[in-house]
Order: sequence, then C-alpha cells, then structure tokens
Amino acid sequence: MIRFDNSYARMPQGFFARVDPTPVTAPSLLALNGPLADRLGLDRDALTVEMLAGNAVPQGATPLAQAYAGHQFGGFVPQLGDGRAVLLGEVVAPDGARFDLQLKGSGPTPFSRRGDGRAWMGPVLREYLVSEFMAAMGVPTTRALAAVATGDQVWREQGGLPGAVLTRVAASHIRVGTFQYFAVRDRKDALAALTAHVIARHYPGADGPLALLDRVVAAQAETIAQWMALGFIHGVMNTDNMAISGETIDYGPCAFMDVYHPQTVFSSIDRQGRYAWANQPQIAVWNLAQFATCLIPLMGEEEAAVEAATTAVHRFAPLYQAAWLRRFGAKLGIDGEAHQSLIESLLQMMAEQKADFTRVFAGLSDGTARDEFTDRAAFDVWARDWQALSPDMAAMARANPRRIPRNHRVEQAITSAVAGDMAPFERLFDAITHPHDMRADWADLAQAPTPAQAVRQTFCGT
Repeated sequence: MIRFDNSYARMPQGFFARVDPTPVTAPSLLALNGPLADRLGLDRDALTVEMLAGNAVPQGATPLAQAYAGHQFGGFVPQLGDGRAVLLGEVVAPDGARFDLQLKGSGPTPFSRRGDGRAWMGPVLREYLVSEFMAAMGVPTTRALAAVATGDQVWREQGGLPGAVLTRVAASHIRVGTFQYFAVRDRKDALAALTAHVIARHYPGADGPLALLDRVVAAQAETIAQWMALGFIHGVMNTDNMAISGETIDYGPCAFMDVYHPQTVFSSIDRQGRYAWANQPQIAVWNLAQFATCLIPLMGEEEAAVEAATTAVHRFAPLYQAAWLRRFGAKLGIDGEAHQSLIESLLQMMAEQKADFTRVFAGLSDGTARDEFTDRAAFDVWARDWQALSPDMAAMARANPRRIPRNHRVEQAITSAVAGDMAPFERLFDAITHPHDMRADWADLAQAPTPAQAVRQTFCGT
C-alpha cells in the first residue's frame, strides 16, 4: 500500500482536472528503480506493473492533470496543462520530504489539445537514463521510478512506435507556467493560494511573494550552473518546463555535448538556437522575469512592486556567476573566482580545437586530456599555468564524471530496447549512475562517438 497525502488535490477549483489514466493493452516492466522506491519509503511489491502502467489506480490516489500556461519559444500559450501525464498523488518519505508520483504517457486528459496523451519508448528511456545520471551527479532533478511498455503502438511521424509509460518523481510539478495560467486570467485569489502552497512545500520561512521570488532565483542559478558544468543542454526551456522547486524537469530533446562549442543545439524543434548551451543562463533570466510578473499583483503598490521584482530577478546574474565559477573551479581543482581567466582560456582552446567536453575535464586527472587537442603545444602552455596552482585532485574527481549519457549510447540503448533487448540500457544505466567509478569493462562508454556514430539531433517524442 502507498501512503498518499495529496495536498495539491485540495487546491481550489481550476487548478487541475480530475482524470484517471487510460488503461493499456499489455503492460510489461522495462525498469524499476528499487533504490528510489526505498528512498520514498515505498514497498517495492506494491509497485505493480498494472499500477505503473495506469491500469489500476492505487488506493489513496487522487489522479489529476494539472493546469498551466507557458511561453513556448517566446510565444505565449494561455492554456497548456498536463496533456499526457496524470499526477497520482503525493507521498511523504521517511525523512518527511514530500514527492509527487506522476505517470507520464498515461493517456489523454482535458489538456491534450487533440493529442493522444501517450509516449513512445524512446523518450521514456531517455528521460529515465538522463534524469538518473543527473541525480547521481547531485543536480536537482525529477527522478525516474519506473518505465513500463504498454503493448500498444504510438503513432508519430516515424510511423508506429512501441508505447511506454514513465513513473516520474518530483518535489512537485509546479512550474512558472502554473503561475502564468492564473495571472493571465487575473485570478489573484488563485495566485495567492498557489504562492502560499509553494512556500509551505518548497521554501518554508519565505516571507511572502518577494521572498519566494528571491528563493526561486537562487535555486535556478545553482541548477543552471550545474547544467553548464556538465555540458547539458535542456533543449526546450519554455516557461512551462521550469520548475519552481529548482529541479530539472521535462527532459524532452535534451542532450550532452560531445565536442565542445558554446552554441551547440540538438533539439529538432529549436531551429533558431534559442536554447543553445550558452544561452541557457539568459533564458533562465527571461523565464524568471515572467514568474516575477505573475507575483507583482501580490506585492502591494505596483510601482514599488515592479522595482522590487526587477531587483530580485537581476540577482540571478551574480548568483549564477558565482555558482559557475565555483563549479568550473572544482572541475579544475582551483579557486574559480581567483582564476577565471584560466577557465575561460581552456574553454576557448577546447572550442577552437573541437575537443570533447567531458573527456578533457576527466582527462586532467589522469594525464590524458592532452590527447583531446590537436595543438598539444598550446595545451602544454596552458597546463603549466594550471599545474602551478597545485590543483585539488579530489575536488576534480567529484566534479568530473568519467561517463555521461552520450547521445549515441542512449540511442543504441533505445534501439536495442525496442528490439526486446534491455541489456544495453541496463549496462548504460549502471555505468552512468556510478559516473566516477574507474572500471575497465565500462571504458568503451567513456569514448567519444566516431563521426558515423555522432547524434546531431534529438526529438521530443510528442
């Protein structure tokens, strides 16, 4: 039995639509995250495949689809909402932390906008792998509890694809777009209720909407800096994909850089490069400005509220810069603030020589980084200056993964899973959730792709 305590289901009318998951034909378990189940205080035996597929609603659940709006690639859509996900409810872990349990790909809802509400196996397994790698690296993120094959076909541009459902765990699924949904409708009462709910759930002690804005700005500055330090590109940083908790959410067409270039883009729908790696901090500021706009009606006299909110959003830049220098400093085992130019000169050299992002930083610990450069003499000059600082190798080992979910490896795992072989997925999962372990049998997973293997475009799957 799962012990639910569903606080969001007690929110006022208009926050959600009650809807049950749509049953599937022949559910079968693809993956179950046992350690995460233990973290949540869940009995693994209670996590039946029928429940994880949406065929059986567990006792105590109050299934619902959340309402929200959002800016998508800069254009505002006043109603989005959970179009292919159902929030089963909330569980309180043994340590008192509260988590949402959501089924993603569980069928149509009132917010589906003529979509089928389903997910195919590829994006489900991609999110499972990437979110669990991020958790292993300490990045605030939603988690993957389970993946289930549905036995049904999902129709996309590529034709019929095997369907799947992801059981996602989050501190909450409340987004910037959730606030926008009520702001555009001039629902000040709902904004006040939502603000109080978020403060109680995520930022206890925050004294009102301005303090909440300050906390969210700080949380996002830390999270985005961690993305950047891993070469992670979210791919679709719309306001409905920015969690108020500060967690990474809605991975979609996400990817990690192989060759370093600051303007790297993978998402097939990001045709203008709006969400390129280097643009992510500025997009975060833009999204936070939309959040601040929603809170202004709750902050008293308008002119003063606008000024205070603007000041709060502007705090992102120094907070992010400090976090970026701390993260990249750790990757080099040095004081990032004192040696910013050394970090920047390495990144410039990496871009010019098309060096592999992950392999350069991991290779600094074992002397193999030099091999990633075509002009090794130039690297040697940089390395002498770096080594003169007596870098902290222990800090570097913690900051630099030896393996990431490289795009080509993820695609290989998905292709095998579709063919009925989960072994490559399971091997990759084990390797990337132990990203610092030195194991010879995982050495191939740390290799950069050959030109023929390189994946240059990723897809949402909707």
